[in-house]
Amino acid sequence: MGFANLDYFLLIFYFIGITAFGAWLGRGQTSIRDYFLAGRTVPWWAIAFSIVATETSTLTIISTPGIAFGSNMTFLQLMIGYVIGRIIISFLFLPYYFKGELYTAYELLNQRFGSRTKNFTSGLFLVTRALAEGVRVFAISIIVSLIVKTNPLYSIVLVSLITLFYTFVGGMHAVIWTDVIQMVIYIGGTLVAFFQLLHQIPGGWETVTAVAGPKFAIFDFSPNLLTAYTFWAGLLGGIFITGASHGTDQLIVQRLFAARSERDGKMALITSGFVVLFQFTLFLLIGIMLYVYYRTFPPSVPFSSPDRIFPTYIITAMPTGISGLVIAAIFAAAMSNLSSALNSLASTTLIDFYKPLLRPTATDAHYLKVSRGMTIAWGLVLIALAVLASSTKHVLETGLTISSLTWGCMLGIFLLAFLTKDLDEFSGLIGMSAGLAGIGYCFLRALVFKDPVIAWTWYALVGTVVTVVVGVGTHQIRRSS
Repeated sequence: MGFANLDYFLLIFYFIGITAFGAWLGRGQTSIRDYFLAGRTVPWWAIAFSIVATETSTLTIISTPGIAFGSNMTFLQLMIGYVIGRIIISFLFLPYYFKGELYTAYELLNQRFGSRTKNFTSGLFLVTRALAEGVRVFAISIIVSLIVKTNPLYSIVLVSLITLFYTFVGGMHAVIWTDVIQMVIYIGGTLVAFFQLLHQIPGGWETVTAVAGPKFAIFDFSPNLLTAYTFWAGLLGGIFITGASHGTDQLIVQRLFAARSERDGKMALITSGFVVLFQFTLFLLIGIMLYVYYRTFPPSVPFSSPDRIFPTYIITAMPTGISGLVIAAIFAAAMSNLSSALNSLASTTLIDFYKPLLRPTATDAHYLKVSRGMTIAWGLVLIALAVLASSTKHVLETGLTISSLTWGCMLGIFLLAFLTKDLDEFSGLIGMSAGLAGIGYCFLRALVFKDPVIAWTWYALVGTVVTVVVGVGTHQIRRSS
């Protein structure tokens, strides 16, 4: 047991192979339509897999088992809202997105309200996505520090630079198709860990159910708003979280823009919901099995963080070769998420700021060159933020909480755009500001004063409601005055 030469070989082979494949996919690109939309030639199933891989980072794979290890499977209640939210988005948002050829979700806000709303929303996306992605990139160092006992900075820089290279060269083609391969790798690696654990636990599944019976609880119908994982937070909060993340966040929406048609976009989005449900169930079951395994074979040193439980098992208890495969799977998730973030950050910066404000009439060749430069710039920013995130305790909830701060007001302004006909830009901006301020207050109460008002799973819903109510109210007052 332990990480051996064969494991290192598999890891190096994976890095070389995925980098070469991603770079190869970049051949023949001549425009930002190729670079950011993959020429709109990607099949729906590849987009579905890419969506799943994009929302599954290293922190998802290592942190979700830690949640079940310490509690139960109530986290799965969020998946109910995740699936329903995708269905709603497919029929409410996608028809608007496919009326013309858009590069970013925020161009639609420019058409409906004006440049100030578009710039404000795009700016929120850039800041929030960069901060959340910095936490996700930091999660890579947890794995590497357990393997080679080295400075986390080295692992962050290594994986970031490899991903940056093939994203820089290959654009959205490389992002989507490497996502497909990486999703197959990390799902396959996690399934290997599942069956390995089942084999190593004396008595197998019967022992798991006997020892960890209460941990299989999924539903909690309590109305407590301070509890993150309840049925109501999962259903309602999950719908609004997904509405924002998959309907307004450029990280995901850009994949839908690469679909051949509105129908393909709908199929990709809805299918991704059921795949995510399966994989989170798998990750949580891994956590329960790890709980049983470490009750049977206690660790020599107590775990300093829940995020270290699964990586420690992989490195210390899995056979040579399999350990390398599963670690490669975790790196695959990290690189998939990072490549998606780099491409979406670059596209938003170019389309929503650089092109309209600085060079509105430049050539495609110029925009392609600038797009690649922006990819490099954002790569360096994310590396810096990952280093700063090293004090994070629980990376999954931290990453989701950061994203949830702005998801509500962003979903709110899109709903105002889709569901109102005459609401003015000023009223929409006031609504967004109120929604952002309300969730900012909740966040500060929890972070600074340790006196939370609501759990993070409600942030998107509350932010959306405040944005819509204040936006509509402001518009009515302006009309009557």
